[in-house]
Amino acid sequence: MKETKMSNHLSGGRLNVSILQETMRKELLNLLHICEGSKLIIWDEWLANPVGLVAQYSLLMEHEVADIFPLKPGTLPTISVKHIIFIARPKLVLMDLVADYILSLRNKQSTTVEFHLFFVPRRSELCEKHLKNRGVLGTLSIEEFRCDIFPFDSDVMSLELQNDFRENYLEGDPTCLYNAAQAIRTIQQLYGIIPRVYGKGEAAKQVWDLLCRLNKEEQGSPRGASTSCIDQLLLLDRAIDFTSVMATQLTYEGLIDELYGIRSSTVTFPGHKFVSPDDARPEVTAREKKRIILNSSEELFAELRDCNFTSVGAQLSKKARIIKTQLDERHNDKSVQEIKQFVSRLPQMLANKQSLATHTAIAEYIKETTDSFEFHDTIQCEEDFINGIDNDKVCPFIEDLIAQKVPLTKVLRLICLQCVTGSGLKPKVLEYYKRELVQVYGLSTWLTLCNLEKCGLLKAQTGPRHYTVLRKTLHLTMEEFELEAKEKSYLSSKYIPLTVRLSEHISKNKGWSAIADVLGSLPGPLLEELQSLQPRMTRRNSISSENSSSIENARVVLVFFIGGCTYHEISALRSISQQEESNVEFVILTTKLINGNTFIESLVEEH
Repeated sequence: MKETKMSNHLSGGRLNVSILQETMRKELLNLLHICEGSKLIIWDEWLANPVGLVAQYSLLMEHEVADIFPLKPGTLPTISVKHIIFIARPKLVLMDLVADYILSLRNKQSTTVEFHLFFVPRRSELCEKHLKNRGVLGTLSIEEFRCDIFPFDSDVMSLELQNDFRENYLEGDPTCLYNAAQAIRTIQQLYGIIPRVYGKGEAAKQVWDLLCRLNKEEQGSPRGASTSCIDQLLLLDRAIDFTSVMATQLTYEGLIDELYGIRSSTVTFPGHKFVSPDDARPEVTAREKKRIILNSSEELFAELRDCNFTSVGAQLSKKARIIKTQLDERHNDKSVQEIKQFVSRLPQMLANKQSLATHTAIAEYIKETTDSFEFHDTIQCEEDFINGIDNDKVCPFIEDLIAQKVPLTKVLRLICLQCVTGSGLKPKVLEYYKRELVQVYGLSTWLTLCNLEKCGLLKAQTGPRHYTVLRKTLHLTMEEFELEAKEKSYLSSKYIPLTVRLSEHISKNKGWSAIADVLGSLPGPLLEELQSLQPRMTRRNSISSENSSSIENARVVLVFFIGGCTYHEISALRSISQQEESNVEFVILTTKLINGNTFIESLVEEH
């Protein structure tokens, strides 16, 4: 079946992520089986791509799903089915759309239709009350599709929460923390109890406390294996490290995300560079958008994704020479047996050739941006801030960007980077930036600036330079000679994310004690716990000897980014795992995959 083939890339690590995919898939199919007969699914648009990672369209067709439509304002085409199923997150704005659909279909539909609503991941009393007020609750059969976690790759999973950081830090809505705690519970039910738990930051402590409370409320021990294949869990609050989000990602996958936006492992490009010489309709291909799935099931992408973009061109050239040599073998005199072997290898060779053409086109698109003076000036400005150069004064480059009225997101991203790397901005500098931004971009910008201040991204410099101490103590920046010596380490990047250094420390040490002093300068408490095999009876000294001995062997560390994670951070963690002396494999769990632009945009106040 097509789904099995697509899932192979999920089982490549020591943690078999395909188990998670299979569990979520069964959950959805069991819900569909409740609705016997022909079905129409109306998706919450935000969920369409993530749920596609769990159950592809072809699988749904096999279970009597006649068609799929997005949940958005407008009318549906007339279609004769027995069941109409809404799959949506518990959001009031979506409940209004569900109600509108039901009320309009009631008047049009001559045949009897049964309506179902599957809440993802949990039902909401507030939403049900809203549906009741709209007069449609009585016609709806409500279920929960408990899809907590979406598997992206063998080492990457995401909760795909849309605005979790904003909701938690700005709006005081802790739902995302509850969802995070439930996700850890799901992981432990599938893979066993994780013996050692560490964390840093307020959100990390809140998620841990919620998890402990949920475990105490549960009657009996949780389902799943008693001993986990995950040795350590590291909870990291996004608020402890904004620098890694604000800096531009310079890996191949990171730049694709920065420039084109990767959504649930899928990215869309303009079509004109994908036109091949033997294309029968080149003008049509050039006009159409090219949709590409990016994960480790494609061998070439797996090789390229974590590389610094400057080395991608050389790797593509090398791959092109190898493929040309392999295909040229067909011209040599061969025995019948050798010809048979060549023919058997031909489909894979042609697939590699197609893959090469695809990534060459993508690299050309990226190069158009990375070759520009503006891009180089931006990267230089970022490097200066990260290295503590000129953090105390108004940056002329930022002044020029404001004068040119470039997109607000770009300006705010650089100002926030200057602020977090300077442990705040001098009051005069901060006031100058605020005044300029409001004058050029309008009064509504003031609300966005207030949001950034509330989250800690913008603040006046008051105390000591904590970032400078962290940079030196944790070795967050690398010099040119170090990059040459460690060409493959840390993506040849001059900046190593703070979150990655913390993950590396925990993987090598039994606790925070060695760096507890320096971590005191970061916001939020430190967390260090041992879990017994009964998580509802959590206590400090109850770890089995079997789990203790596993600390010395190769082990799996689950790093949970609460508030979002960048591809740069994922690549850096992979880089540590791939070092010869490493005996650790990192698996990343995040509330959402983000970059500096999407993160700032989530905090911008709409006009």
